[in-house]
Amino acid sequence: MPIYKAPLRDQQFVMHEVLGAVELLKALPRYAELDADTMNQVVEQAGKFCEELLLPVNQSGDAEGCTYEASTRVVKTPRGFKQAYEAFCAAGWPGLAGETEYGGQGLPHLLQIAFYEMQYSTNQAWAMYPGLTIGASECLLLHGVEEQKNLYLPKLTSGQWTGTMCLTEPQCGTDLGMLRTKADPQSDGSYRLTGQKIFISSGEHDMAENIVHLVLARLPDAPQGTKGISLFIVPKFLPDGAGADAKVGARNGLYCGGIEHKMGIHGNATCQMVLDQAIGWLIGQPNKGLNAMFTMMNGARLGVGVQGLGLTEVAYQNAAAYAKDRIQGRSLSGVKAPSQPADPIIVHADVRRMLLTARAYAEGGRAFAYWVALLADLQFHHPDEQQRKHAADMMALMTPIVKAFMTDNGFSCASECLGVFGGHGYIREWGMEQFVRDARINMIYEGTNTIQSLDLLGRKVLMDNGARLKAFGKMVAQFIEENGTGTGNSGEMSEFITPLAELGDSITKLTTDIGMKAFANQDEAGGAAVDYLRIVGHLVYAYFWARMARVALAHIAADGDNVEQFYRDKLAVARFYFARLLPETASRIQSARSGVKNLMEMPAESF
Repeated sequence: MPIYKAPLRDQQFVMHEVLGAVELLKALPRYAELDADTMNQVVEQAGKFCEELLLPVNQSGDAEGCTYEASTRVVKTPRGFKQAYEAFCAAGWPGLAGETEYGGQGLPHLLQIAFYEMQYSTNQAWAMYPGLTIGASECLLLHGVEEQKNLYLPKLTSGQWTGTMCLTEPQCGTDLGMLRTKADPQSDGSYRLTGQKIFISSGEHDMAENIVHLVLARLPDAPQGTKGISLFIVPKFLPDGAGADAKVGARNGLYCGGIEHKMGIHGNATCQMVLDQAIGWLIGQPNKGLNAMFTMMNGARLGVGVQGLGLTEVAYQNAAAYAKDRIQGRSLSGVKAPSQPADPIIVHADVRRMLLTARAYAEGGRAFAYWVALLADLQFHHPDEQQRKHAADMMALMTPIVKAFMTDNGFSCASECLGVFGGHGYIREWGMEQFVRDARINMIYEGTNTIQSLDLLGRKVLMDNGARLKAFGKMVAQFIEENGTGTGNSGEMSEFITPLAELGDSITKLTTDIGMKAFANQDEAGGAAVDYLRIVGHLVYAYFWARMARVALAHIAADGDNVEQFYRDKLAVARFYFARLLPETASRIQSARSGVKNLMEMPAESF
């Protein structure tokens, strides 16, 4: 069975030494009493839950999968999943960052993201059940009326009921303007929904007493396209009563018509959902449902990015342990383990390249993801309007990068770490092939990574003339100014500052060039988008790796030979990232500049 230990030391390093999270959060009235000990204790206990309850049923859950009984339309989750969920709810974990008004603990979103990471490392399929529930809660909190919030939020916050989002239909995935599910108004203010949804994660299961579906559908007089979509609450069982005291009532007219037999995340029920005159209630304004649903979708995209982080971390841990134990061949520079018939494969340069690649992307991704989680807390709870707006702008810019860059890295790192095992990685016993299979879906759902790239370049950069990108660039420029040579660092930071500054300048020029080309031919943006996201993703990671290197250098300077090895290791990984991974941007810039002609000139019939 695969191994996993929560990366507590690095999580605490990022939260406290790199981000200064406590100081930032204490400035918000909501978190005025928060302290570092509380944050550390929460993360430590969350890590124990994941290690002890989720990891043991991950590999078995993958092998068993979910089962569907056609006669009853019931889905059964793998052995141990329901018991783990009951323990999860009993410990109060579903309401970690939930509103206290509805039974939540009101802790920072940052802690929720740290918990997500560990859940995804130990059991991504299981973690999707409560993860989607949190997204449904956030959507209802922002867009539901008081009656809806008082009825559903206490149940969702406690985990007694779970949630889903129902978007995709057989004829439409990303293009939601083509959806056909209908919602007919009734005299009592409810609606009757008819249609079919596919690929609905956690759409039916046996872990909670009720499932609350958030469903996109069209009203009879709705305009065509995305401007005619409304959002509805459609529970599996109709609530009997009002408010937090409501019980589960009659079965509603929606059911699972089957589950998908898929490449990975076998322990999560990916359902075909049929709505047959199902009763639902409107959330928000008519024909404004997509705007409301984007609250949940954007939250899900951040969560999916962290899935990439979680799988990178667990794949790295297993590959590193294997590389130190597996003996094979001899070091090219001479025998390193003379008492053994061969050296451990950790002595080989390319094995180290694979391991360091995964480690660099995991640790860089952790700093990035936790910063974005802090932005969410600032966006919703900072008392200053300008601070809230800045955080919202940064969240909008970073969401497609979190989703696409981190999941691209997660899949490639899981594959590299499987390679460390050689043939053993390709068989089920070691668990590595599951990480690769599970990681692949993260690049697809919640908007494929190509869609994220188009969103970043088209909507988040070109549409506002680069205003949000420039705002992030100012943060980078300020860091460069404060830490460049001649500011007391004796040149120690130059190996990080110089390439960071050069990449920032290159992105400014590249953005201008693509924008000018796209003005004449919008396909130019489509041709450059994927490369562009990789380039900007590296700018973000380089910025955070430079920040982490600065902290490490400060400790080394202060403590000398007595410095904790952690900081020496952090500096070594930072140097690896800048020397080996950041240079990807050079080829990506060349590719993005090549234009769209080489993609579009061949006739469609020639493919």
